[in-house]
Formats: sequence, structure tokens, C-alpha cells
Amino acid sequence: MSRQQQFKNREEVILAVAEQLLLESGEGDITLDSLAEQLDLAKGTLYKHFTSKDELFLRIIIRHEQQLLALSEVGDCPAAGVARLTLFQLINPQKAILLNQIEERLANSAVGLNKLFSHLYEIRRERMKRLINTTAEYLQSLHSTMSTRDYLSTIWAMGQGGAGLLNSSFYQRYLGRRDTLRFALVQHILDIPKQYPAAVQSVDEPTGANPPSAAAHTANSQTESNLTPRNVK
Repeated sequence: MSRQQQFKNREEVILAVAEQLLLESGEGDITLDSLAEQLDLAKGTLYKHFTSKDELFLRIIIRHEQQLLALSEVGDCPAAGVARLTLFQLINPQKAILLNQIEERLANSAVGLNKLFSHLYEIRRERMKRLINTTAEYLQSLHSTMSTRDYLSTIWAMGQGGAGLLNSSFYQRYLGRRDTLRFALVQHILDIPKQYPAAVQSVDEPTGANPPSAAAHTANSQTESNLTPRNVK
């Protein structure tokens, strides 16, 4: 194995362990000393991979975004793609909430991370394009009149809200089991477009909705305007 590959492998281990320590802390912060101790590495070795703790945290977020992108690239049916996206959020509720909080904090206070933020947004834009295509095709398969933008917003809202509920000890203690709630939320996401049936057409009107590619192109154009990277210090 080349030294370059060894370096990459060690970096992946550092990111994975750092993410786990973040999740275990539950506070969105860890010390590099504790990370080095957990990895049995000299603290100086960490700085060969990351110039600061903020960079380490942002790299963890980028890694998570890449995992989401990989999920969106699975070539199965649109319904499975929608369910998989929702379930991924609900299986990792603490991670979804914690990484979002860290990203917001870094975007408002971090210095010198512009290139990394640009890389994060580039990955996110690509994932959104794929998600737009998947949801547009799913809506088309149901002949639903719900807009792609509204459906994406609903998926995000239910995913984030569900993650918050699943991450609550109150829910598990008093309200129910996490696995049954996950199933109910995924099923609800899949059923929502069915509440927006296509209007009944007369015999003189053309049948069928716009092709998925056209719907996706329209939604892509609308969503792209909302994905402009934020200004980062």
C-alpha cells in the first residue's frame, strides 16, 4: 500500500471516530486531545490532516453529504428512492440534527473555510438534482398534481421533524416505539402525493402529465436558485 493510500485510510478513520465522539457527546463539540487519545495518535498527527477543529467538523459534514449522494445514485424505482431518503434521516436522527446545528454554527463563525463550504454545496446541489428527478418521477407515476418543490419541502420537514421526535427520550418513554414511527412516517411520505389527484380531463384534452424529464427540469431550475452558497467568513 502506498503512503498516499495509507494517509487517506488514516484520514477516513479519523473522520469516522471523530463523528462517533460527536454523537456520543451530544453537544456538537469534542476536543482534539480526546480524539487523539481515542485514536492513539499524537495530536500533531491530526494537524497533518486538518488545520483546525472547525475544518475537521466541516469535513465530517461533507462526508455525510457524500453518503447521502451515494444513496441517491441507487438505480431502483422512484418510490424506493423517496423511502430510502426519508428512512436514512429517521434511522440517524441524532446525526441529522447535530450535523445541521454544527453546519449552522460554522457558517456563521468559521474563518478560512470558503473552499470547503463551496465543495459541500457542490455535492449538495448534485444530490438535490438527483432527488428532484426521483421525486418528479414518483409524482408522475401517481399522476399527482402536487408540485415537486412542495413535495421536497414536505419530505425535508417530516424528516427533520421526525428526527427530532425520534431523538427525544420523551417519545420513547411515553409515546411509542421508534421503529413503528419510522415506518408510519415513510408510509405517510409515500402517500401524501396521492392526496393531489390529477384533474379529470375531457375527451378532447390530451391525456397524461408532463414527462418526468420536463417536470424535473422545471423543478431543477426553481431549486437551483435556492441553493446558492451562503457567505462564509
